[in-house]
Amino acid sequence: MACLPNLVVMAPSDEAELMHMVATAAAIDDRPSCFRFPRGNGVGAVLPSNNKGTPLEIVKGRILRDGNRVALLGYGAIVQQCLGAAEMLKSHNILPTIADARFCKPLDADLIRRLAKEHEILMTVEEGSIGGFGSHVSHFLSLNGILDGPSR
Repeated sequence: MACLPNLVVMAPSDEAELMHMVATAAAIDDRPSCFRFPRGNGVGAVLPSNNKGTPLEIVKGRILRDGNRVALLGYGAIVQQCLGAAEMLKSHNILPTIADARFCKPLDADLIRRLAKEHEILMTVEEGSIGGFGSHVSHFLSLNGILDGPSR
């Protein structure tokens, strides 16, 4: 979907984010938008009051946990596994930053630049997609001279 011009592409990390993305899609009136509807059970996130989402700022991802050296930039429901991986990495004295991209298109350029510049390793995490979110981030980093090749 991200190859379509002017399309806003979102993926929620949990049930609350899904509600916010539904509200975001309903509020967008100047271009098309879509979001990935996650399969299976939710994680039990606290839902917004009145069960109504609030439109998100288009483009803006969010930092869920600050860390150092390593950053995991998740897109969609896989963000929950990034949080689980962070817990496992604690036992190895690795405290990764965990970020939820929220948007594949348009990308949050400020967030991606920050993560790439402040961490030795930036890893994108998504659910099995060749040419998907990770490819968009890699292309962005290459175009902006932040990435010298397929990995850093």
